[in-house]
Amino acid sequence: MRASLDTNVIIHLYKAGLQSVLFDVFDEGVFIYEQIRNIELENHGQDVLDTVDADIASGRIEVYTDQKLKELAVYRLFDNNFKENRLLYGAGDLGEVYAISLAQTLGAYSLVTDDTKQGGPYMSLLQFEDDVMPFTFADVLILRYLMGIAEADQTVADFDEVNTASDLNWAFRSQLSKFIKRFLKDPYREEDVTWIRELEKKNEINLKDKLIYLSKLL
Repeated sequence: MRASLDTNVIIHLYKAGLQSVLFDVFDEGVFIYEQIRNIELENHGQDVLDTVDADIASGRIEVYTDQKLKELAVYRLFDNNFKENRLLYGAGDLGEVYAISLAQTLGAYSLVTDDTKQGGPYMSLLQFEDDVMPFTFADVLILRYLMGIAEADQTVADFDEVNTASDLNWAFRSQLSKFIKRFLKDPYREEDVTWIRELEKKNEINLKDKLIYLSKLL
């Protein structure tokens, strides 16, 4: 999978020293738009910027500039996506608008953002006819567990680490319930159910059993 990253999830995972989760799950590429690095992280993520820059320099994170998008002959598409998304979200969601627009432009299936407020990018994308699937850091941790990359106890511990490092005040039980509702019990989109079943088949797991086991640790 490939993923476009929003500012907030970068800060949350890097503060906890758990950025490797992104590269484990999204092994086909992780990328950001240049404004997220040069403006959003400069303004809000100074304490993680050196580590982010090291991952950019090593190629773990790819930064897309306007020049690179022009060389790929997709800048106009990106600009159109940006203008359309800007109309949908408030001025405070500019980082998310960049991240969504880049995902749409590059054909990435995943957007990782921790902005889950009503009317925000995460909830809106669940209800739109859009190819981009939104995930929070908690969703990514659950996916890593389902893919067999981490054990259940490690998943719980890592959630607590991120939650504490960024003072998020999230509850893992609640996040797991939302994940189960979204993909199994009461999905917003049928394609999400198809996607999770394909993941189940690919990784040769029993989805229900694994989720029950994880829930028993909470």
